[in-house]
Amino acid sequence: MTSPPQTPARRSKITPERAKEFYDAVLEQLREHGYEALTMEGVAARASCGKSTLYRQWKTKPRLVAAALRANRQGTLTAVDTGTLAGDLREAARIAAGTSGRDTRLTQALGHAVLDDEELQSALREALVEPELAAFDAMVQRAVARGEITADHPAVEFLPAQLMGVLRIRPVLDGRDADADYLVRFVDAVLLPSLGLAPPGGPTP
Repeated sequence: MTSPPQTPARRSKITPERAKEFYDAVLEQLREHGYEALTMEGVAARASCGKSTLYRQWKTKPRLVAAALRANRQGTLTAVDTGTLAGDLREAARIAAGTSGRDTRLTQALGHAVLDDEELQSALREALVEPELAAFDAMVQRAVARGEITADHPAVEFLPAQLMGVLRIRPVLDGRDADADYLVRFVDAVLLPSLGLAPPGGPTP
């Protein structure tokens, strides 16, 4: 007698509320112990679940950490479209300021693992970096279409590095987070002049 075909096991559906509990457990361990000491077992214990649940849903520790960091973000650049590149960059600065402090400390908690762990690098890039780079690219493409800048403007390449870089380095230089006022002033004083643009209400370069 032929046995009926086996149906593949389905991945159990996790509610958004339950996922948040997992992510909170990840972020708590990350802040307290750093990335190297964070374990799937520890997250499972803190979230009161079996570690098999975590492995079924996220497969690996780097993917779970990347998902938790993405969920912790309070804003995204993908929806930014003010009608001008200057306005887009200023709004991007305000959104980035919303991650200052909290996200910076979490990034620092990842320590050397970000540099040494290729799987973690890949997971973070896919979950966090690539969407933001795509958003910057969309801002630039719209600006080119409007005739604000040329497609080959040499300063365009460095926009994400400058804005994200100053966000990370201000706590090191000044002992203070990069708040919205600081980042918007940076956009007006550095990014816009490098593109040949004036801040809203300012004189034409």
